[in-house]
Amino acid sequence: MFSMNQIQTDALVFRPIEPADEPLLLDIYASTRADEMDLVPDWSAEQKTTFLTQQFRAQHIYYQQMYKNKQFGILLYEEQAAGRLYLDHRADEVRIVDIALLPGFRGKGIGEGVLRGIMHEAAATGKRTTIHVERYNRARHLYDRLGFRVISEDNPVYLLMEWKAS
Repeated sequence: MFSMNQIQTDALVFRPIEPADEPLLLDIYASTRADEMDLVPDWSAEQKTTFLTQQFRAQHIYYQQMYKNKQFGILLYEEQAAGRLYLDHRADEVRIVDIALLPGFRGKGIGEGVLRGIMHEAAATGKRTTIHVERYNRARHLYDRLGFRVISEDNPVYLLMEWKAS
């Protein structure tokens, strides 16, 4: 399993999710959908909350069932919840199922540090690192900069990207 040794510092800690984390996980999820919710101005705040809660629960259940070698965790930065990191460990790869930071922690190098740690540990075990990325996700630029390359465009919404050690 991923140890986070390469990125865990006094400021950044990775800990497993717990059932009590569900409200936090919902908040993290909802923060990633804020731009989409802005596109439906006719919905009330309650309607948006209901929709996001349903979507989060469906995703959460799916992830729990789909990924057999999962390691799902909360990223804490300076003891504050900063985001979530979901990994699936496979024979030849480490799949980043999801990485999401709360808005106040974005753009500070935290995500890049986490990704570099995953890449380093994957390379140390002879594995590649993969992730599905929405085609127009702003983070795509970060993956490109880190050396990920598109290996599949079969899905109309997501690109499958991979990184391999040189």
